[in-house]
Amino acid sequence: MLQQLQQGCETLGLDVSDEKLAKLIAYVQLLAKWNKAFNLTSVREPQEMISRHILDSLAIQPYLSGDSLLDVGTGAGLPGIPLAIVRPEMTITLLDSNSKKTRFLQQAKAELALESVTVIHSRVEQADLPKFDLVTARAFSTIDDIIDLAGRHCDDAGCLVLMKGVYPEEELQAVTNGFSLQDVVSLDVPGCEGQRHLVRLIKS
Repeated sequence: MLQQLQQGCETLGLDVSDEKLAKLIAYVQLLAKWNKAFNLTSVREPQEMISRHILDSLAIQPYLSGDSLLDVGTGAGLPGIPLAIVRPEMTITLLDSNSKKTRFLQQAKAELALESVTVIHSRVEQADLPKFDLVTARAFSTIDDIIDLAGRHCDDAGCLVLMKGVYPEEELQAVTNGFSLQDVVSLDVPGCEGQRHLVRLIKS
């Protein structure tokens, strides 16, 4: 698992220390353990979690600038926890409405000593939060819905950073509500088949 993770990070052009690699592995092991009882993710095998969850999350790291990030509908902490491990200087808020998932997130925060992480159990439209430099979401609703639900949590100079599979052409044509398209980045995630795209939207 460690070799797979190391090679994946190298392929992504990321320089990740041994200590951070060990924490990423510890997170995968914790996720695999809790997944048996709580069904946090449909991915069962730790090796598959490395590619489909960890490397997929870390692939967006070079495209993040700012000091604070809100991860909407974070689920088991993706991409928020892998990003918190490799970017400990960034304050990261993990938001999810599922209490089983937020219990896991609190446990992961404690066990992995993720001091920069805050876990919030709430629906995004009901959450009372500060403004963030970055708001991200992975496999969470359409772009327009995310703007409606989470756009207000984005700072005026901030950016919505949305993880998508295939190029979301129809969704991009519907982008309104005070945001405009900055760019769409095609991501090549080691060990993951299928397309991956990162959509970045800025306030207009």
